[in-house]
Amino acid sequence: MSVIAVIDYGMGNLHSVAKALEFVAPDQKIVVTHDAEIVRNADRVLLPGVGAIRDCMQAMRDTGVADLVHAVCHDRPFLGVCVGMQALLEHSAENNGVDTLGVFPGQVKRFALDQVDAQGLAMKVPHMGWNQVQQTLDHPLWHGIADESRFYFVHSFYADPHPESQVAGLCTYQTPFAAAIARDNMFATQFHPEKSSDAGLQLLRNFTRWSGQP
Repeated sequence: MSVIAVIDYGMGNLHSVAKALEFVAPDQKIVVTHDAEIVRNADRVLLPGVGAIRDCMQAMRDTGVADLVHAVCHDRPFLGVCVGMQALLEHSAENNGVDTLGVFPGQVKRFALDQVDAQGLAMKVPHMGWNQVQQTLDHPLWHGIADESRFYFVHSFYADPHPESQVAGLCTYQTPFAAAIARDNMFATQFHPEKSSDAGLQLLRNFTRWSGQP
């Protein structure tokens, strides 16, 4: 039986994402864990994240998860979600600046607080709710998901990866931003697939079946 490890470092919405994985992959073992040996031996790994990036990075470093992510993210299917995606970049502007894991080159920036929409209404930050995602890469995790499907977002900061060729999905809120990034066996989403109805569950289902080949 294949094992999917959901990394527990005390800062993720672990229950909902684990339940979603159990629903889409009843034939696989879903383990929420901070045990490095279990994670290292897992067939697939998911890095969740909710909350302030400084707290998340501190928790990752205190628990050894930062080193663990570097050890496992390059050789098996790996999925980052929300702050788990932002943590994969090099630096975040949140909390006056926080160095992150540096797995993907690029920065995490804050949405401007003074933007207005086409009707002249103030655009709220955080960006919260459903929004369309344009698929910019032909990727196995998009299989069975219509382009411009809606996913659920909750965030005040957004990823700006470089090069842009690693952007797998674009969303627009004030400005276009990376809703998903991908390279080799790694994929990450700013949105919450576990909260994104059928499209989100399909993405998780694709992850549970993905070989890691782009």
